[in-house]
Amino acid sequence: MEQRVHPISKALKYVLIVVLAAIFLLPVLFIAFTALKSSSDLLTRPFYMFPEKLQWHNFVQAWEQGRMSMYMKNTALIALVKVPLGILIEALAAFALTRLAFKGSEWLFALFLIGMMVPMQATLVPLNMILNKLGLVDTYPGIILIYLGFGIPFGILILRGFFRTIPKEIDEAALIDGCGVMGKFFKIIIPLSMPAIATLFIFDFMATWNEFLLAQIFITKDSMRTITTGLLAFRGQYSANYPLMNAGVLISVVPVLIVYVAFQKYFVSGLAGSVKG
Repeated sequence: MEQRVHPISKALKYVLIVVLAAIFLLPVLFIAFTALKSSSDLLTRPFYMFPEKLQWHNFVQAWEQGRMSMYMKNTALIALVKVPLGILIEALAAFALTRLAFKGSEWLFALFLIGMMVPMQATLVPLNMILNKLGLVDTYPGIILIYLGFGIPFGILILRGFFRTIPKEIDEAALIDGCGVMGKFFKIIIPLSMPAIATLFIFDFMATWNEFLLAQIFITKDSMRTITTGLLAFRGQYSANYPLMNAGVLISVVPVLIVYVAFQKYFVSGLAGSVKG
C-alpha cells in the first residue's frame, strides 16, 4: 500500500529546499552585485545592496585588462588534456581491480585510497624538487602530471564502484562472442559506464579548472598562468579592483557551467551507481 505524505510534511520539505537554495545562491548574488557596481558605489554603499547603476562594461574591462582570454586558453588546454587522460587511466585501473582476478587487488585499491589522505601541502617541497630535476617547472606536462597524481585515487574510487554494479555475466557473453580483454573494456564496460564517466568528467573538470595552489606554485610565467591565478592581476600592492575581479570570476565559471549542463543528465545516475557499488 502506498504511504501518503502529509501535506504539512511535504510543505516543510519544500520550504527547507528553498531556504538551502537561497543560502547557496546568496554568495553568487553578492558577487554579481559587486561585478555590476562602480568602485565608488562599492565603497559608499553596503555590498549586499543592488547596484546604484549597472556597470555592464565591467565585464568587457575584466576580459581585456585581465587578459582573461589567454588565461582561459591555458586552463582549457590543461583541463582538456588532463581530464580525458586521467579518466582513461582511472578506468583502466578500475577495470583491472574489478574485472581481472589477481591476488592483492583489495590491498592495491586500499593503497590508491591512501593517496586521497595525503595532504597536498605536505607534497609541495618534494614535488618542487622532482620537477626541478626533470626540468618540468613552468611547463604544461609538469602541472598535468601533478594534477593526474592527485586526481587518480578519487577517479578510481568512483569508477570502481560503478564497474562493480555491471553484472559479471556480461563478461562471459563477451568472451563467447570473441571479445578479448581490451575489447571487453572498450566495447562493453566503457559504453555501459558513461553515466559514471560523465559524472567524473564534471567533478574532474571543475577541480582542474578551479585549482589554485599548485598552479600558483609551479607556474610562474605570466603567459602560462591559469584562470585562477590570472585573476590576481586585479589585485594591486595596496588595493584591489573588486568590481573587475568579481566580473572576472563570473566569466571564469561559464565553461564549468557549460560542462555541467552538457553532462548533467548523466550526473545523478552516475553518482548513485558509484556510491551503490
